[in-house]
Amino acid sequence: MAEIDYEKLAEIELQKDEAEDTQSEQEETNTSPPLEDPELNINHPYYDVARHGIIQLAGDDNSGRKVITFSCCRMPPSHQLNHTRLLEYLKYTLDQYVENDYTVVYFHYGLKSLNKPSLKWLQTAYKEFDRKYKKNLKALYVVHPTNFIKILWNIFKPLISHKFGKKITYLNYLSDLREHLKYDQLNIPQEVIRHDENLRSKQKGKLPPVVKVPPPRPPLPTQQFGVSLQYIKDKNKGELIPPVMKETVSYLKRKGLQVEGLFRRSASIQTIKDVQKLYNQGKSVNFDDYHDIHIPAVILKTFLRELPQPLLTFECYDHVLGITSVESSLRVTRCKQIILGLPEHNYVVLKYLICFLHMCVWPLERDWQDPLGLQWTEVSQESIYNRMTASSLACVFGLNLIWPSKGTASLSALVPLNLFTELLIDFYTNIFNSRTVPGEILP
Repeated sequence: MAEIDYEKLAEIELQKDEAEDTQSEQEETNTSPPLEDPELNINHPYYDVARHGIIQLAGDDNSGRKVITFSCCRMPPSHQLNHTRLLEYLKYTLDQYVENDYTVVYFHYGLKSLNKPSLKWLQTAYKEFDRKYKKNLKALYVVHPTNFIKILWNIFKPLISHKFGKKITYLNYLSDLREHLKYDQLNIPQEVIRHDENLRSKQKGKLPPVVKVPPPRPPLPTQQFGVSLQYIKDKNKGELIPPVMKETVSYLKRKGLQVEGLFRRSASIQTIKDVQKLYNQGKSVNFDDYHDIHIPAVILKTFLRELPQPLLTFECYDHVLGITSVESSLRVTRCKQIILGLPEHNYVVLKYLICFLHMCVWPLERDWQDPLGLQWTEVSQESIYNRMTASSLACVFGLNLIWPSKGTASLSALVPLNLFTELLIDFYTNIFNSRTVPGEILP
């Protein structure tokens, strides 16, 4: 029996895809124009690749994991894009996340004979992504798969482990993403949206209608998630630190500081929803009942991420992005200036959080006397055990502390956002020592 030439079949199927797309949309161009990113500097080490917007940071999934998107329709013709550089840029991007759980969304629409990388490149790419990259990749969503994808699967099946294969989910329509991700945070190319609409119109009458999201209900008096700090304060007798924050920090301080990978791991989506519901209903939560130290860690990050306005406020976003343009010796002073300009309540809550994160990385052999008179000898440098340095904590918390008022932060914004957060953690005593607020507490 003749051996199936999957490579030839793949080429045929890709040509069929192109023919169908051209017929249904009558588009003259094969690729999307470069995505303009105002925060992308021409001195970026991968500016030649990054300027196309092929790879984007796209908020979080339903477990709080960072989402990276790859859009084929943004790939220019092969002669205009160095695919080796593309692979290097993909690794460069993922290197910022591989220590934490993360998710990838692959938008297949727009891959053409004109811009597709070679099978040899794909094989090289898969081999390049060793265990460091695959271990913490929790989900890979392939949107709008075609027969070309199925044939590629047959080609690569001998290389792909069963464990990795289980992480791949095929989604036929964009609406299917809502079950897994925060859909509104995704920066989906217009070409992909139009393609999805065409697919749905062809299946009209065969698909269930897209369910409209009902308007939000008024918050409960005991609400903790999705409401402002002021709302929580008003409903909790003027206490400055939200109960959910106080309880998660207290629990993690007692039982989590020596857990390796603290704040890097995700937790059961349903469990997180259940805990959120308990807090919103004003019911007590005993984290011991869940036997998973990562649950209070995820709850803390989720609380910050669901604030209507980030803890560092929208007004500070551009100021924070500017930290990289400040001379190194003056950056701590600049951080202090920005922090001192925060509203009083935001300042107190931020100080409480950064104080806790600072405790996670303080040197082990030394006692430390806080300027406010609190002495910590028992927590010292827990990073020896949990491997969470100020830099790794900043990568986890940076985008939970601040984000733009519209859309999501771009990949090029990560460096200043994470640097700013790292400075807050490393130089906590210097940055927060000159402003105290009546009624404030520390962990």
